[in-house]
Amino acid sequence: MMARKAGRKVLARRRQKGRRRISL
Repeated sequence: MMARKAGRKVLARRRQKGRRRISL
C-alpha cells in the first residue's frame, strides 16, 4: 500500500516537472 501511494506521488511530481520544462 505505501509503495503504491509513493509511486503515485512520484509520478505526479515527475509529470509536473516535465510540463514545467515544456512550458519554459
